[in-house]
Amino acid sequence: MEIRFEPTGAPKTKPDWNNLSFGRIYTDHMFILDYTEGRGWRDARIVPYAPLALDPAAMVLHYGMEVFEGMKAYYSQDGRVLLFRPQENAKRLNSSSERVCLPYLPEETFITAVCELTRVDQAWIPRQPGASLYIRPYIIADEAHLGVRPPFSCKFIIICSPVGAYYPEGLNPVRIYVEDEFVRSVIGGTGHTKCGGNYAASLIAQKKAEELGFTQVLWLDGIEHKYIEEVGTMNVLFCLGDEIVTPSLDGSILPGITRDSAIALLRSWGHKVSERKISVAELFQAGKDGNLREAFGTGTAAVVSPIGAFSVFGELLPVADGGIGPVARKLFDALTGIQWGRLPDEAGWTYEVKI
Repeated sequence: MEIRFEPTGAPKTKPDWNNLSFGRIYTDHMFILDYTEGRGWRDARIVPYAPLALDPAAMVLHYGMEVFEGMKAYYSQDGRVLLFRPQENAKRLNSSSERVCLPYLPEETFITAVCELTRVDQAWIPRQPGASLYIRPYIIADEAHLGVRPPFSCKFIIICSPVGAYYPEGLNPVRIYVEDEFVRSVIGGTGHTKCGGNYAASLIAQKKAEELGFTQVLWLDGIEHKYIEEVGTMNVLFCLGDEIVTPSLDGSILPGITRDSAIALLRSWGHKVSERKISVAELFQAGKDGNLREAFGTGTAAVVSPIGAFSVFGELLPVADGGIGPVARKLFDALTGIQWGRLPDEAGWTYEVKI
């Protein structure tokens, strides 16, 4: 793939690297690739970061025809720039696209584009501990058409943002509100995809949770309002006695890449990990019995986020002593150690960007 490069004529001022928030600052350039039915993907280019020109009738604006991914680039101790399992992001983008009738994007095109934009804007990759370059690839239907059908034209775009910790609490435990009124997805819907509609549907519950003093929402299944699914921005795992339990991938929750990596590491360490249904009643009883030893979320943004307490149907359920458990701590250290190149990558998960 040939990529046309138009360098910015007005480089932005770099941020205070020691005070990075999440998703508020953007790099100098962005990647754009056009798609037209019958012609395929064409005109790959890296251009100065700027607003998009969209027709008011663009299908993405009216029918939510878009999908996206989230990934990061890291500076290793020896100066290499590393991505974490980018092939899985490429596969998941296509899985999401298939569900909402957007065009297939070759995986090699996805990875080449990510690497080239990262290389061009490498000066924006933080070197501070815990900071990284967040990469947001996405596909939108830009065809001007007021009618519900698959689009004939789309754009694949990548933007980047230097980021610090996703949650203000950092690695300190977060408080989670169990949502018992609204639902986010059902089996057969789009819960397993990364599309904007899933996140828009979550905001009303997120707003309620924040008003009550909680960081995130834990969603229950959309049919019985009984089984745990995922936290708004993370998959979730529970240490119940000598078993680590995480909800199974039945089509209504996102197949997280960090989730998959965490399960592989935990099993390699000898833990019993079960992917199965877990009811909120089972979780509540385990907490009451003292068998809920740890709970934590996994995701690209936060990596591993310990959970200190749940609000379950109006009652506060602390998790153990409310602190960071040994499993979550070990998992965080291992994943970030691999991502930043501090620990051996025995599974071959890291992908070096040639600078």
